[in-house]
Amino acid sequence: MNKTAFWICLVGALLGGREVGASGHGPVFGAATPTLGRGGWSIDQAYTFRGGDDDTQQMFKTMVSFGVTEDLQLSASFPIAMSDGHLAPARMMSAMSSDRELEGLVAYRFQRRPIGIGGRRESTVYVGGTAPLESRRNGLGGGPSFELGAATGYASRAHYVWVGGAYQQFTERRDDRLGASKLVTAVYGYRPPALRTETGKPDLRFFVEATAEDRGMTRVSGTETARGARTLFVGPTSLLLHKAVAVEGGVLFPVYQRVPDGSVQERVRVAVNVAYFFWLK
Repeated sequence: MNKTAFWICLVGALLGGREVGASGHGPVFGAATPTLGRGGWSIDQAYTFRGGDDDTQQMFKTMVSFGVTEDLQLSASFPIAMSDGHLAPARMMSAMSSDRELEGLVAYRFQRRPIGIGGRRESTVYVGGTAPLESRRNGLGGGPSFELGAATGYASRAHYVWVGGAYQQFTERRDDRLGASKLVTAVYGYRPPALRTETGKPDLRFFVEATAEDRGMTRVSGTETARGARTLFVGPTSLLLHKAVAVEGGVLFPVYQRVPDGSVQERVRVAVNVAYFFWLK
């Protein structure tokens, strides 16, 4: 109850702040290039669900982001609640960790070039890391990690195309080390003519997203043991923007997966994210 009251008070305080258009948001699973404007803030509340054969994993996580400049953004995420299962470790959302850990990311959009009427090409690089909130994860010592990623793509009033990739390397803890993660994502979005409304009107976009991840071998007591997971998920998502609020969600289904012995085969991944954009002054 205390935690619930805290979040109600926090959201209520933020709703009294100055609004800013919710234009700096992208797809829910894949990597994208948008960043917040100078002085802009956003709070994302994400819910994710992974379902397998007689096993599930759920997570509530919050991310706070700040736009230092038009092209430089700082983000930090932390878990509120999470249920464990016997599913193999996986990175569901490119911008937010799927584990019990604090995560910090710096996003720098180093390219933004106009193309045609209303179109632009953008490229963004991400650098960050994580710090676990538990001493052991999946029976292993869980150490901090370093992350490096990038995304590039094209966006217009009608079409959106992004491709991205990320690498996450974990450090050892008590002679154990989690396998490194190599993530590749692809996103195609479309906004029908009837939805290409004026600024300030509700803005609805539809996407098809794909995420492919290759997890390295885990190290136990200094020796590499079980192989990591290798997966490819594809599915539909959507994004609704209106004034200072963005609501997005979708579902992914496995096209290919290879999981370690003892892990459960996944059948579905679901994510819902609500974001609020504001200025403190």
